[in-house]
Amino acid sequence: MKNIILFLLVSSISFAQNANRKFESYKLVQNTLEIKTSDGQYFIKPYSDKIIETTFLPVGENLNSNSHAVVLTPAKTVFKIKQNQNQLVFSSNGITVSIVKSPFQITYLYKNKELISEKNGYAKRENVAISKEQPKETLEFNLDASEALYGAGARALGMNRRGNRLELYNQADYGYGTHSKKMNFSIPLVLSSKIYAVHFDNGAIGYLDLDSKKDNTLVYETISGRKTYQVIAGDTWTDLISNYTILTGKQPLVPRWALGNFSSRFGYHTQDEVTKTIDKYIKDEIPVDAIILDLYWFGKTVQGTMGNLDWDKDNFSDPKKMITDLNSKGVKTILITEPFILTTSKKWQEAVDKKILATDKVGNPFKYDFYFGNTGLVDVFKPEGKTWFWNIYKNLINQGIGGWWGDLGEPEVFPSAAFTTQGSADEVHNIYGHTWAKMIRDGYATDFPTVRPFILMRAGYSGSQNYGMIPWSGDVSRSWEGLQSQPEIALQMGMQGMAYMHSDLGGFAGDYFDNELYIRWLQYGVFQPVYRPHAQEDVASEPVYKDIVTKAKAKKQIELRYQMLLYNYTLAFENNNKGLPLMRPLFFEEPQNEKLLNSCDSYLWGNDFLVTPITKAAVTSTSIYFPKSNNWFDFYTDKKHEAGATETVSVSADNIPVFVRGGAFIPMIKTIQNTSKYSLANFDLHFYYDEKATNSFGKVYNDDGLTSNAYEKGAYEIINFANNTTAKLITIKVNTIVGKSFTSIDKKINLVVHNVNKPIKITVNGMNVDFKTNTNTLEIPVAIEKGMDKEIKIQL
Repeated sequence: MKNIILFLLVSSISFAQNANRKFESYKLVQNTLEIKTSDGQYFIKPYSDKIIETTFLPVGENLNSNSHAVVLTPAKTVFKIKQNQNQLVFSSNGITVSIVKSPFQITYLYKNKELISEKNGYAKRENVAISKEQPKETLEFNLDASEALYGAGARALGMNRRGNRLELYNQADYGYGTHSKKMNFSIPLVLSSKIYAVHFDNGAIGYLDLDSKKDNTLVYETISGRKTYQVIAGDTWTDLISNYTILTGKQPLVPRWALGNFSSRFGYHTQDEVTKTIDKYIKDEIPVDAIILDLYWFGKTVQGTMGNLDWDKDNFSDPKKMITDLNSKGVKTILITEPFILTTSKKWQEAVDKKILATDKVGNPFKYDFYFGNTGLVDVFKPEGKTWFWNIYKNLINQGIGGWWGDLGEPEVFPSAAFTTQGSADEVHNIYGHTWAKMIRDGYATDFPTVRPFILMRAGYSGSQNYGMIPWSGDVSRSWEGLQSQPEIALQMGMQGMAYMHSDLGGFAGDYFDNELYIRWLQYGVFQPVYRPHAQEDVASEPVYKDIVTKAKAKKQIELRYQMLLYNYTLAFENNNKGLPLMRPLFFEEPQNEKLLNSCDSYLWGNDFLVTPITKAAVTSTSIYFPKSNNWFDFYTDKKHEAGATETVSVSADNIPVFVRGGAFIPMIKTIQNTSKYSLANFDLHFYYDEKATNSFGKVYNDDGLTSNAYEKGAYEIINFANNTTAKLITIKVNTIVGKSFTSIDKKINLVVHNVNKPIKITVNGMNVDFKTNTNTLEIPVAIEKGMDKEIKIQL
């Protein structure tokens, strides 16, 4: 402790805060440290020994404890206070907060290592013209010269976002390519390569300045609201992300069909077109689980019809029959909805009469023009607005609708002069989509409590994952430049809790026609969260409308996506259970490797796949770094690549480079038409033998794929796999855990052991078994009856 205090005293002299802020007194109230200063009060509240919250309340303001992001209840963490003449140390087994009294200074440490400190802390800008571009209130922090910074929502800037001043204002960027400084998700969260995060807990618009002046300063700027932030620590990157999602909420487990293939375009004009498209998938034996209907379901034209929010009966004469027929084929129907009610729509007068719209300053419906027409906006913060909007959803769900696409939820256009019951447009702009998703989630919980919602939205806020939001990266250019930015956007959003960030496969905006680009995008899509080709009508997005060669190539990628359902669904469970991203940067593996801190050319899909998307035309080879934690094996050829090596790898037109971690267990099934045919009665379990991976583990999570909170209800099973390798013996154990409300079926596992083909003997539970040998693999039949444990010994 003496060393910590000495270090902090030196640190405080180097990075002294606002010289006018004077320490006056402190007290501890119900585990919250309250510090009175000359210009206000600090409230320092621990949530755990890895998460602590600080609020500054300037003199004359009232305390606002309402967070739109935080769902965690502060734990009764044991924090101790030590004081000397010039310092308070508020410490736990993890996080420590040091308050030097004069000159006043707050510093945060984790396990005796400094994370970050306030620089000027809270301040109001004086003698400047205050505007949206120059917000009045700031929180200022010291940075180390070397740390890389991530976060601030969805952007295309390069992985390390240090050096940028980024606007916190959700806004679409139509047709973006390799660079986009402002997009649909502006999350007030900064993550550091020192493995900590700072979350600014305020929904109002503003800026995050990530050291744009190159003076080692982080600045949060806001027009109004709370001066509250949480410092989050972690022992590893996955621990840090888990802690952040503990604070802001875990993503509910998606329905299994959400991991299948979607048929989607802008858009299907008629009921007949919908039916014929799905029948074509079935005829071509291309797997498909859902079809998404864009805005033509409620109107014949793009402009003038938004807000009808009911079927256009001329073109969809019997939607209930259409939905029923699709459901009988195992295909879900998903509808687009927007929160804009045009003055020309069928529901305008009803919305006005029921007073469910955002208003002007005197309380009249706020009307304005944007691309789709003259409009108002549903006030989703108003109880009456929520009820009115939800009842529309509820009616359509009762017709059989399986999921929702919430579009334009930034909101796309929301003038500053508008007001909601929660505040002005600028105060609620960034939390609009977030609150809209919460409304749908809450509606399902009340009226359809056993159903897992599917909520696809393009705009949200910190913690939107808690409401089941599945984000996508907006109207990306249909170009190689558009594809190049997608891994970065998905990786960054996964680090910020939004693990299902994905792109319109093939690209959305423009009429660029390139089948090579289309296939490369679909190949990448296999190893990212949601498989949803989507585009403007100029060029078909669906594989069934491609030429015979392109269709065949696309079909193989979609089939592979379905073969990986066991692995991917288990990833979804891990995300729900621990908050782990599905896509992970390579620096998660090697946090001290500075070369990886700005890298997104390759990434990890879950724990066990290394993926390198091909994002340029006519590529025949590429350089790949293989993380030093394990050897890696080519997913398609089994070729071994040494840990820690950088190699030039040949690239096939048939697939992007994908590698499996040595020692990994990869469960796979045969291709199915859709997830209604999903079963664990027979599956392949691939084990990638590597003499250096002496111990490794894997698992398969299973439930009915549909029921909300199945794991919490005990309606699940988990099949665990463990490997122990010695010089002459591979031992693989299979163990099944069955929840109290789940009936497990017998299973036939085809254990495929890679990189071994001449064993001396193989036994299962001590009994010799027959096996097959191929060029470089073994195939061993393993039957699991009534969840019985199995031990497979392979003598080398």
